[in-house]
Amino acid sequence: MTDIADDTGRDRGRRLHLPIHLRWGDLDAFNHVNNTSMLKLLEEARVRAFWLPQPGEDAPDTAVLESSIHSGVLTLIARQEIEYLAPVPYQRHPLDVQMWFGKLGGSSIEVCYDVCSPVETAGDSGQTLYARATTVVVKVDAESGRPLRLSATERDAWSPYLGEPIEYAHRR
Repeated sequence: MTDIADDTGRDRGRRLHLPIHLRWGDLDAFNHVNNTSMLKLLEEARVRAFWLPQPGEDAPDTAVLESSIHSGVLTLIARQEIEYLAPVPYQRHPLDVQMWFGKLGGSSIEVCYDVCSPVETAGDSGQTLYARATTVVVKVDAESGRPLRLSATERDAWSPYLGEPIEYAHRR
Protein backbone atom coordinates (compact mmCIF):
# COMPACT_ATOMS: atom_id res chain seq x y z
CA MET A 1 0.00 0.00 0.00
CA THR A 2 1.16 3.55 -0.67
CA ASP A 3 -0.06 7.09 -0.50
CA ILE A 4 -0.09 8.62 -3.98
CA ALA A 5 0.17 12.26 -5.04
CA ASP A 6 -0.76 13.31 -8.55
CA ASP A 7 1.12 15.74 -10.82
CA THR A 8 -0.35 18.72 -8.95
CA GLY A 9 0.87 17.39 -5.60
CA ARG A 10 -2.65 16.64 -4.35
CA ASP A 11 -2.96 13.57 -2.16
CA ARG A 12 -4.96 10.87 -3.96
CA GLY A 13 -5.21 8.67 -0.87
CA ARG A 14 -3.96 5.24 0.08
CA ARG A 15 -3.86 2.53 -2.53
CA LEU A 16 -3.68 -1.19 -2.38
CA HIS A 17 -1.10 -2.66 -4.79
CA LEU A 18 -1.82 -6.14 -6.10
CA PRO A 19 0.61 -7.95 -8.40
CA ILE A 20 -1.44 -9.73 -11.07
CA HIS A 21 0.33 -12.05 -13.52
CA LEU A 22 -0.70 -12.21 -17.16
CA ARG A 23 -1.44 -15.51 -18.85
CA TRP A 24 -0.58 -16.25 -22.46
CA GLY A 25 -4.30 -16.73 -23.08
CA ASP A 26 -4.95 -13.09 -22.11
CA LEU A 27 -3.40 -11.96 -25.40
CA ASP A 28 -5.19 -11.43 -28.68
CA ALA A 29 -4.04 -11.61 -32.30
CA PHE A 30 -2.38 -8.19 -31.95
CA ASN A 31 -0.10 -9.58 -29.18
CA HIS A 32 -1.50 -7.45 -26.37
CA VAL A 33 -4.02 -8.08 -23.61
CA ASN A 34 -7.50 -8.38 -25.08
CA ASN A 35 -10.09 -5.91 -23.81
CA THR A 36 -12.26 -8.70 -22.40
CA SER A 37 -9.29 -10.22 -20.58
CA MET A 38 -8.86 -6.94 -18.70
CA LEU A 39 -12.17 -7.65 -16.93
CA LYS A 40 -10.80 -11.00 -15.73
CA LEU A 41 -7.60 -9.34 -14.47
CA LEU A 42 -9.66 -6.82 -12.50
CA GLU A 43 -11.81 -9.63 -11.13
CA GLU A 44 -8.69 -11.47 -9.94
CA ALA A 45 -7.48 -8.33 -8.18
CA ARG A 46 -10.88 -7.88 -6.46
CA VAL A 47 -10.98 -11.46 -5.20
CA ARG A 48 -7.47 -11.18 -3.77
CA ALA A 49 -8.22 -7.78 -2.23
CA PHE A 50 -11.57 -8.48 -0.59
CA TRP A 51 -12.23 -12.17 0.00
CA LEU A 52 -11.16 -13.77 3.26
CA PRO A 53 -8.02 -15.89 2.82
CA GLN A 54 -8.00 -19.63 3.32
CA PRO A 55 -5.82 -21.05 6.12
CA GLY A 56 -2.15 -20.60 5.25
CA GLU A 57 -2.79 -17.85 2.66
CA ASP A 58 -1.59 -14.27 2.91
CA ALA A 59 -4.01 -11.46 2.14
CA PRO A 60 -4.14 -7.68 2.50
CA ASP A 61 -5.96 -6.05 5.43
CA THR A 62 -8.91 -5.36 3.09
CA ALA A 63 -9.67 -9.09 2.70
CA VAL A 64 -12.62 -9.28 5.11
CA LEU A 65 -15.49 -10.42 2.90
CA GLU A 66 -16.92 -13.92 2.88
CA SER A 67 -18.77 -14.23 -0.40
CA SER A 68 -20.36 -17.49 -1.49
CA ILE A 69 -23.74 -19.17 -1.69
CA HIS A 70 -22.72 -21.16 1.42
CA SER A 71 -21.98 -17.97 3.39
CA GLY A 72 -25.32 -16.47 2.32
CA VAL A 73 -23.60 -13.44 0.78
CA LEU A 74 -23.03 -12.69 -2.89
CA THR A 75 -21.10 -9.84 -4.46
CA LEU A 76 -22.71 -8.81 -7.74
CA ILE A 77 -21.35 -6.43 -10.34
CA ALA A 78 -23.75 -3.54 -10.97
CA ARG A 79 -21.54 -1.54 -13.35
CA GLN A 80 -18.07 -1.60 -14.91
CA GLU A 81 -16.21 0.98 -16.92
CA ILE A 82 -12.71 0.78 -18.39
CA GLU A 83 -10.68 3.43 -20.14
CA TYR A 84 -7.84 1.86 -22.12
CA LEU A 85 -4.81 4.16 -22.32
CA ALA A 86 -2.06 1.94 -23.78
CA PRO A 87 -1.78 -1.65 -25.05
CA VAL A 88 -0.63 -4.13 -22.41
CA PRO A 89 2.12 -6.34 -23.87
CA TYR A 90 2.81 -9.83 -22.57
CA GLN A 91 5.39 -9.79 -19.77
CA ARG A 92 6.57 -12.19 -17.11
CA HIS A 93 6.58 -9.66 -14.27
CA PRO A 94 3.13 -9.07 -12.74
CA LEU A 95 1.13 -5.98 -13.53
CA ASP A 96 0.75 -3.53 -10.65
CA VAL A 97 -3.01 -3.22 -10.15
CA GLN A 98 -3.58 -0.29 -7.81
CA MET A 99 -6.95 -0.20 -6.08
CA TRP A 100 -8.90 2.21 -3.90
CA PHE A 101 -12.52 3.07 -3.18
CA GLY A 102 -14.27 5.99 -4.83
CA LYS A 103 -17.29 5.45 -2.56
CA LEU A 104 -18.61 3.20 0.18
CA GLY A 105 -22.39 3.14 -0.08
CA GLY A 106 -25.02 1.45 2.04
CA SER A 107 -24.73 -1.93 0.30
CA SER A 108 -22.34 -1.11 -2.52
CA ILE A 109 -18.73 -0.17 -3.08
CA GLU A 110 -17.18 1.72 -5.97
CA VAL A 111 -13.82 0.09 -6.63
CA CYS A 112 -11.31 2.15 -8.63
CA TYR A 113 -8.25 0.74 -10.40
CA ASP A 114 -5.13 1.93 -12.15
CA VAL A 115 -3.57 -0.92 -14.13
CA CYS A 116 0.14 -0.16 -14.40
CA SER A 117 3.29 -1.73 -15.77
CA PRO A 118 5.25 -3.93 -13.38
CA VAL A 119 7.06 -2.19 -10.54
CA GLU A 120 10.15 -4.35 -11.27
CA THR A 121 10.56 -2.85 -14.75
CA ALA A 122 9.61 0.79 -14.05
CA GLY A 123 13.17 2.15 -13.92
CA ASP A 124 13.79 5.90 -14.12
CA SER A 125 10.97 6.49 -16.58
CA GLY A 126 8.31 5.39 -14.09
CA GLN A 127 5.37 3.10 -14.61
CA THR A 128 3.13 3.04 -17.66
CA LEU A 129 -0.58 3.50 -16.93
CA TYR A 130 -2.33 1.01 -19.22
CA ALA A 131 -5.94 1.39 -18.07
CA ARG A 132 -8.20 2.97 -15.48
CA ALA A 133 -11.37 1.26 -14.37
CA THR A 134 -14.30 1.43 -11.99
CA THR A 135 -16.49 -1.41 -10.76
CA VAL A 136 -19.60 -0.99 -8.64
CA VAL A 137 -20.06 -4.09 -6.48
CA VAL A 138 -23.28 -4.72 -4.54
CA LYS A 139 -23.41 -6.98 -1.51
CA VAL A 140 -26.53 -9.18 -1.75
CA ASP A 141 -28.30 -11.79 0.35
CA ALA A 142 -27.88 -15.08 -1.56
CA GLU A 143 -31.34 -16.38 -0.69
CA SER A 144 -33.53 -13.32 -1.19
CA GLY A 145 -31.43 -11.40 -3.73
CA ARG A 146 -31.90 -8.23 -1.67
CA PRO A 147 -29.01 -5.83 -0.95
CA LEU A 148 -27.16 -6.26 2.35
CA ARG A 149 -25.66 -3.34 4.26
CA LEU A 150 -21.90 -3.17 4.53
CA SER A 151 -20.76 -4.32 7.96
CA ALA A 152 -18.73 -2.26 10.43
CA THR A 153 -15.80 -4.65 9.84
CA GLU A 154 -15.95 -4.03 6.08
CA ARG A 155 -16.19 -0.26 6.52
CA ASP A 156 -13.29 -0.24 8.99
CA ALA A 157 -11.10 -2.26 6.61
CA TRP A 158 -11.99 -0.30 3.48
CA SER A 159 -12.32 3.30 4.74
CA PRO A 160 -8.54 3.91 4.87
CA TYR A 161 -8.51 3.37 1.09
CA LEU A 162 -11.18 5.96 0.26
CA GLY A 163 -10.05 8.39 -2.42
CA GLU A 164 -11.28 10.42 -5.32
CA PRO A 165 -13.32 8.47 -7.89
CA ILE A 166 -11.94 8.27 -11.39
CA GLU A 167 -12.85 11.07 -13.77
CA TYR A 168 -12.74 9.62 -17.25
CA ALA A 169 -11.11 11.83 -19.85
CA HIS A 170 -12.96 10.54 -22.90
CA ARG A 171 -16.51 10.52 -21.59
CA ARG A 172 -18.93 12.54 -23.71
